[in-house]
Amino acid sequence: MKLILAIHAALLSISLANSAFIPSRNAFHTGTKTNTKCRSESTIQLEATSQDGQLPQLKLYNSLTRTKDPVVPIHSPKISMYTCGPTVYDSAHVGNFRAFLTYDILKRVLLYLGYDVDHVCNLTDVDDKIIKRCTEKNVSLKELTTKYEDLFFQDLDALNIVKAGHYPRATDHIDEMARLILDLEKNGLAYQSQEGSWYFSVDKKEGYGTKLVQLDPKEMQKTGTAGAQRGLMDADEYDSEKEGVRDFCLWKAYKPEFDREDATWDPVVDIDGTARNIGRGRPGWHLECSAMARKYLGNTIDLHAGGIDLKFPHHENEIAQSEGANSAPFCNCWVHNGFVNIGDEKMSKSKGNFLTLRTACPTADDVRAYRYLVVSSQYRNPLSFTEKALSAAKGALKRLDKVKLQIDEALAAATDVTDTSSSEIVAITEKELQNFEIAIADDLSMPRASASLFSVVKAAENEFKRVAKGENDNNSLDLVGLKRVSQALQQMDRVFGVYYEVPHSDSQKDEEPQSEAVPDEVMELVLQRSAAKDMKDWDLADSLRSKITELGFAVKDVKDGDPIVTKVLS
Repeated sequence: MKLILAIHAALLSISLANSAFIPSRNAFHTGTKTNTKCRSESTIQLEATSQDGQLPQLKLYNSLTRTKDPVVPIHSPKISMYTCGPTVYDSAHVGNFRAFLTYDILKRVLLYLGYDVDHVCNLTDVDDKIIKRCTEKNVSLKELTTKYEDLFFQDLDALNIVKAGHYPRATDHIDEMARLILDLEKNGLAYQSQEGSWYFSVDKKEGYGTKLVQLDPKEMQKTGTAGAQRGLMDADEYDSEKEGVRDFCLWKAYKPEFDREDATWDPVVDIDGTARNIGRGRPGWHLECSAMARKYLGNTIDLHAGGIDLKFPHHENEIAQSEGANSAPFCNCWVHNGFVNIGDEKMSKSKGNFLTLRTACPTADDVRAYRYLVVSSQYRNPLSFTEKALSAAKGALKRLDKVKLQIDEALAAATDVTDTSSSEIVAITEKELQNFEIAIADDLSMPRASASLFSVVKAAENEFKRVAKGENDNNSLDLVGLKRVSQALQQMDRVFGVYYEVPHSDSQKDEEPQSEAVPDEVMELVLQRSAAKDMKDWDLADSLRSKITELGFAVKDVKDGDPIVTKVLS
């Protein structure tokens, strides 16, 4: 039986022998973070190809209205966009990068359609998980978060993601958060507990729980733990301090038994000429996004994007905070992407079934394939990360690479490509470019855009096949048509972003191994369980699974394959 240490091993059929697979040459490089735009946005803003010279109106499914709405920026052609970034205590997993790639496609489409995008993506560099990890590893907050920030930006480069204009850190915006809390207090929506923590008073915010979700107020009044388990409210370890069961934490007062000196602040800010101190502590989960969106983009923004799992409580609480403090609508259009699934389960760190990009995609071909897999999908639907899906994406890229190389070689060898005679290939290409633009403007309908892309590819492939067969008197290539195909591929790639060289290095030394070797004791139990299942001794199989769980591992059965063994993360 093959030893499978991580889900990626099952997906890509990599046999592991008591150690994590680390390729000698991988798709990542060591780089430094910058707030500049690494891919020129101006190159994505292209002239219209529609016959009437007008590009189609962009429409997006708006989670706020639950309809497909036209995008109408407040200050067109400028458009403001805020996206939820990583919590930098670990490497982001491929489920996270589905969200970041969705932001990338959205941004590329906006640029393609001529908008000037002001994009802010936050970096959460202080929270409970970060503090816990710092204590476990005996490192400073700055040391831990800087490491994973750098890895995050390397991963963005590997995936050819257009950088945001700003990547503000939570820890650099403590004063802005303090001011927002005091604005909420002034408007009667925030209070400080006896222990010093600050809370948002949900009962006093009209319409709470009805913006992005539809919550039943009676259900939300259940006890804190039960309500949180049902996904009805924001669970917090400071529950005993709250006045209302639904209230969520804005600022967590310093608690010496848990907090660290390098992860607490004591901000004093000027409010109408008066120095105000909110007390020593650290921000809650939701506060930073409202504060940083206000600082960089103003009280009302055009677009906000994030994973569907953030709708509640995070995004609903952002709306409550921002509108409660600013007395203005927070965001006009909310865009949410679907999950990435491993088998029939959502990928998540809490389930222990997550894969970092480096583990799931150790080669340049894997990385490009993952990009294409995500960007060619319907962003709102769940995406299954499987060996078959990744293989199909690689096949699509091979076709794209092959036809581009053939066209480049044909045009390089040509002496004249100025023939003005009619070309069937040109006609096909023009039609598919229009279909492509209609598709991307229709709620980022990338499967339809991909169909147009490959219709153009097929026209070129058929031309090369025709000439190779020599079936008629005209045995010369339609160079005019092929040149137009080349231009179309370049133009469509301003959105797809798959024609690029993945940066790489010869080492993964900056990344911790994704998987630990499965102990012999655990593997013996896995083998015994498989034998019990073969004999249909279900009670014994269940008992052995329980023993495996007690040892800190999980086992997942795979149809017609070996079981997957993963370390359960604490």
